[in-house]
Amino acid sequence: MENERARSLVFDRPLTHAQPGQYLMAWLPEVGEKPFSIAGSDPLKITVVAVGPVSQALCQLKIGERVWVRGPLGSGYQPGGRRHLLVGGGYGAAPLFYLAQTLLARGEEVQVCLGARGQADLMLVSAFESAGCRTRITTDDGSAGEKGLVTQAVQAAIETFSPDTVYACGPVPMLVAVARLCEEKSINCQLSWEALIRCGMGLCGSCELDPEICQQTGVPQGWLTCKDGPVFQKNNQNSLS
Repeated sequence: MENERARSLVFDRPLTHAQPGQYLMAWLPEVGEKPFSIAGSDPLKITVVAVGPVSQALCQLKIGERVWVRGPLGSGYQPGGRRHLLVGGGYGAAPLFYLAQTLLARGEEVQVCLGARGQADLMLVSAFESAGCRTRITTDDGSAGEKGLVTQAVQAAIETFSPDTVYACGPVPMLVAVARLCEEKSINCQLSWEALIRCGMGLCGSCELDPEICQQTGVPQGWLTCKDGPVFQKNNQNSLS
């Protein structure tokens, strides 16, 4: 269990060529299919929050029961530079921990900002800390870490850590705020968007990002989360580091 509503499922085999930030479609017969961020590739790992029929059924699986997966899908994070700031809102921490492990294995510097509504909604704090990441925590209600929004911690980290690239995953308002902050500071950022993904192939259009959000963040109009994303690279310098 990652917290009261989330658990990680570890499979008995790897998902070859998966990258941090990509996702897969998990299917249970007679239940349905849903997208999940890849939280690890060798062995394959996904973190599931029990909020609907598919996720609830996945959380109730016993060791040895089968899950059908389709993936890896979409575009993942593309590390730039050697100093990396990871920003997770709520359950957005799961794919970022996979990214942190990848970057740390390369001998690069990683700091993390995690925000949530309250202490019960935080994920993987001890995992990031145990991996060696300097971790800043914020909660809306002040039950853990600093009281306030995670962007407060991001601003402080930018001032003290001077990251080459910021990587974020979480709710849309958080991603918009991170995009604006990075633009102001001329720091490249990579944003992982959550959307209603049905087909995973760019056919149905259900995951097209809202035009207003595109305008606010620099994402091209008509951008499909499942095919063009879920990660969007926003270049706020002349070129990526």
